Amino acid sequence: QVTLIDTGGGLVQAGGSLRLSCVASGRTFVTYNAAWFRQAPGKEREFVSAISWSGDIPYYADSVKGRFTISKDNAKNTVYLQMKNLKPEDTAVYYCAAEKTRAGFQFVSQYEYKYWGQGTQVTVSS
Repeated sequence: QVTLIDTGGGLVQAGGSLRLSCVASGRTFVTYNAAWFRQAPGKEREFVSAISWSGDIPYYADSVKGRFTISKDNAKNTVYLQMKNLKPEDTAVYYCAAEKTRAGFQFVSQYEYKYWGQGTQVTVSS
């Protein structure tokens, strides 16, 4: 069993920055792929970014490429999402997710991930 606690959300003006953190407990995080998804009011949950278990291979949604950076610190059992140049359309609840790696893992699919954080609100004002 893995428990994820995601933090770091808040209110920021457009063009500002935030860093989200997701701390895992319960089992070693080393063999787990991790991701961030988000859900805006009235919309479905969408993929934002993911990273391989080793932290070497990142994935990004087109809407955040060049603005967001995902990283994984296995020594700290933590995944980060550095968000820069935030836009009002980035406003959403952001969720951390994790699942043990396997061959053929579909990083962008929420259905691949068994473990989820409770979510942290990000609000970007114009």
